[in-house]
Amino acid sequence: MVDVLNSSPLLQRPGAAEFAGTTPLDAKGVAWHYGEPLGEQRAMDTQPVIIDRSQRRIIAVAGPDAPEFLNNLLSQKLDDAPSGFAASALDLDAQGRILHHADVFYDGTTFYLDLPAAQYETFTAFLRKMVFWSDVTITDTDLAILTLIGPEGATEALASVEGAAFSRRVSPWTAHARFDIAVERDRLEEVVDALVERGGVLGGLMAFTAERVRAGEPELGADCDEKTIPHEAPRLINRGDRIAAVHLEKGCYRGQETVARVENIGRSPRLMVMLQLDGSAPTEPEIGATIRAGGRAVGTLGTVVHDADYGPIALARLKRSALNAGTAVDLDIDGVSARIDPDSIPTDEGEKAGRKAQQRLRGN
Repeated sequence: MVDVLNSSPLLQRPGAAEFAGTTPLDAKGVAWHYGEPLGEQRAMDTQPVIIDRSQRRIIAVAGPDAPEFLNNLLSQKLDDAPSGFAASALDLDAQGRILHHADVFYDGTTFYLDLPAAQYETFTAFLRKMVFWSDVTITDTDLAILTLIGPEGATEALASVEGAAFSRRVSPWTAHARFDIAVERDRLEEVVDALVERGGVLGGLMAFTAERVRAGEPELGADCDEKTIPHEAPRLINRGDRIAAVHLEKGCYRGQETVARVENIGRSPRLMVMLQLDGSAPTEPEIGATIRAGGRAVGTLGTVVHDADYGPIALARLKRSALNAGTAVDLDIDGVSARIDPDSIPTDEGEKAGRKAQQRLRGN
């Protein structure tokens, strides 16, 4: 088994600084920034920015039964995945609550699943426990993730790396294109140097996190709790051409009943949105802080990060009742005021086919 990475060699680069303090974010061992965090994010407008995400862990699942094996366990449809398929997938409990969240790439022979370090051991143990008589192999790898974010053409061109285990496009992301590259960990510095020579520039995990928050993509340890179900984060649901983490037309898997029920009949009791925080406040609220409206608790704060355009922003789990008051409602988080970003409220949660059928049966 590969030892847990203690720190990336890129932390020795000029200006590199880790996240200050403790955080539930998967940020240990890589640079939070390289001295100019907002500038590193703004550079994405003009050139590909290289983000060291080597703190993530990657497992490989291969064998004749691998597509069906993973399809039966996870929320993404993988039994007929073509070579080059890239998506995410969730492991849910029997009540449909999220246990693990992995990014996926399939090269036609092997599925690569990468996820935060804190989820790696339990997820791998779960997969191995479920093998039974399936003809699959589950292997720890010594691969590291580098993420490229920037202008469409230049970023796609830079994503072609000789000797990479895979290069996957993550789409749609934000206004910027995103590609993830998996390389052998001992080649990390060599590959980064080559990417810089070809026009890339190093950026820290803070820049990536700001883009992630703007995209509405949760990180399990920071933005979800033990009750979170997929529909609370609409970014996780496959819609139209967007391949996310939850396929809505596949067969049974653990937790699928909850997904189907919410999709076809109900609504999740909470919804993940982006908040814009008061940038003049002397302190910032922390992940997990209670969000209040009119003195009443209406939600919980998730990832907090400074954005190059918006200033301090955050993901938050809010009760749907709080959203009924509109985006102009004043929120309070430990004395820091906040507003809901109107563009973060989803409009594509899907038509409730089951509810329409109920109404027809009732003669409505």
